[in-house]
Amino acid sequence: MSVRGMLALLRPKQWIKNAFVGAPLFFTPDLVARDSVLAVAAGTGVFCLAASAIYCLNDLRDREADRNHPLKRNRPIASGAVGVGTAIAVMLALLALAGAGTALLVPRIATVLGAYLALNLAYSFGLKSVAILDVLIVAFGFVLRIEAGGRLIGVDPSAWILIVTGLLALFIALAKRRDDLARDLDSNHRRSLEGYTKAFLDASLMAVLAMLLVSYLIFTTDTAVMARLGTHRLYFTAPFVIAGVLRYLQLTLVYERSGSPTDLVYRDPGLQLSVAGWLATFAFILYL
Repeated sequence: MSVRGMLALLRPKQWIKNAFVGAPLFFTPDLVARDSVLAVAAGTGVFCLAASAIYCLNDLRDREADRNHPLKRNRPIASGAVGVGTAIAVMLALLALAGAGTALLVPRIATVLGAYLALNLAYSFGLKSVAILDVLIVAFGFVLRIEAGGRLIGVDPSAWILIVTGLLALFIALAKRRDDLARDLDSNHRRSLEGYTKAFLDASLMAVLAMLLVSYLIFTTDTAVMARLGTHRLYFTAPFVIAGVLRYLQLTLVYERSGSPTDLVYRDPGLQLSVAGWLATFAFILYL
């Protein structure tokens, strides 16, 4: 076992997904203070530990199927870089640390974290094989992150934030399934692929994309949202959202390389510019 193999098992690159825990605080500038920032940081850390435990579990259960995947066969357990016994020990240690961290630092998100773990356990032990339900579960995991972030600072996330987050995650999950089909993978790798075709996924992507953009535009022009945030200029952030999802769609349909969402964010300049532009514009509107 090597340090590189252990890091690959924990997948720290995937921790960027847990940044969604901080979204409610980002959208509530009046509550930005030392205590709220520390609480969100602790909550994000707990979710990172829990997520890595789930990654260990998935790699353990999928190690045979991963050996049939052109890229996943290099994962530490599938390749033999990390032994099964070691992976189990690491998974249990991560779960223990996540539980202790929650109890000691952020007990208010215990039920949300429990729901996140239960959902992912159900996903790993069978629901990932059910087409449509598999991508819905992935999307709901991001909604739970938003809910956890809201509890950490004592606010209820707006319905529009939850809807937009869920639709964005669903859009990305559908794009990933299409990428599996584009790579000529079949049910030997992921059983749920039996329930998908490229035509179905293309139509689904278009439908979800339309709902996502409409929902975001409504969010930026909703009078209640503008009153709560104290600005009517939120619509200036919309071009970056449109550019980002269209770029992701281009990568999916034109170049057919939408495999790992996090890898795309780390590597694709178009997505990076869209995300950076959105963050900078939103921060300027809310904080300056």
